[in-house]
Amino acid sequence: MQKIIKLRGTEEARKLFGNQDENLKFIETEFSVKVFARGENFTLKGEALNVQKAHHFCQELLAIIRKDGVLKKQELRYAAKSVNSGAINKFGHIYMDRIEVSAKRKYVVPKTKGQKSYIDAIRNYDIVFAIGPAGTGKTYLAMALAVQALTRHEISRIILTRPAVEAGESLGFLPGDLYEKVSPYLRPLYDALYDMLETEKIESYTKRGIIEVAPLGFMRGRTLNDAFIILDEAQNCKPEQLKMFLTRLGFDSKTVITGDITQSDLPGGKPTGLIQARDLLGDIKGIKFIHLSDQDVVRHELVQEIIKAYTKKG
Repeated sequence: MQKIIKLRGTEEARKLFGNQDENLKFIETEFSVKVFARGENFTLKGEALNVQKAHHFCQELLAIIRKDGVLKKQELRYAAKSVNSGAINKFGHIYMDRIEVSAKRKYVVPKTKGQKSYIDAIRNYDIVFAIGPAGTGKTYLAMALAVQALTRHEISRIILTRPAVEAGESLGFLPGDLYEKVSPYLRPLYDALYDMLETEKIESYTKRGIIEVAPLGFMRGRTLNDAFIILDEAQNCKPEQLKMFLTRLGFDSKTVITGDITQSDLPGGKPTGLIQARDLLGDIKGIKFIHLSDQDVVRHELVQEIIKAYTKKG
């Protein structure tokens, strides 16, 4: 089978083909087809199913290019893998949904159908639960939307929190002051922040209380108005802790709760509040649960294979 794709000029061909035709070579390898380029057009040849998938991939890539978009190499790989596996057919609307943040990364984009559903849910609901394995962008995408909301003055502050689960020793016996005791638990939240905002801006926002990173226990007794609140690692929350946190929501605020129910660090097999919340709150209008899977893992491709292996074993 063969399909011919007609392009709109040499500039469009240059963008689609890539430097030294690297995109065409990638398409050949990824979809097991042969690509023959002639002038501004090219032909896909091979087995029918492979050609169909490659054709869909190229058409979606063209749609992005024609809207002045561009895909990075990593994004191309994710898109091709999703099309090839049948996870998605059309991906243009996913990769053109860009979350604008400042500093080192000008924008963050969802890379899978699940991630797109996740950011859409955050935009449309006041409380969103994201449940899924490591590497699915649960915290990172929520952080990007929080930074965007802050820079657009849609909120007045960002509050980031996670439970400080004691791993075999009491926090009281660890060296240092309170900040030094809990800092290791909060480091992943800072890592995401520093990837999106300048160091000086983060320090300024933190001193002024515009950005607050604190253990979950610090949320008790508060009402959080006009804020974007992210609770990370919620699988380590006890039921009473998560109930306390959820009732902190104030006016004009948005809350995102992320966690992986397969990775609880609660001692003694104690029940996790995340599972209880899923069972109790799933039917409440205004609360959205998003379930991400290994198909949404966007870290190194080996992470996805590791997750699959452990899922199969369990």
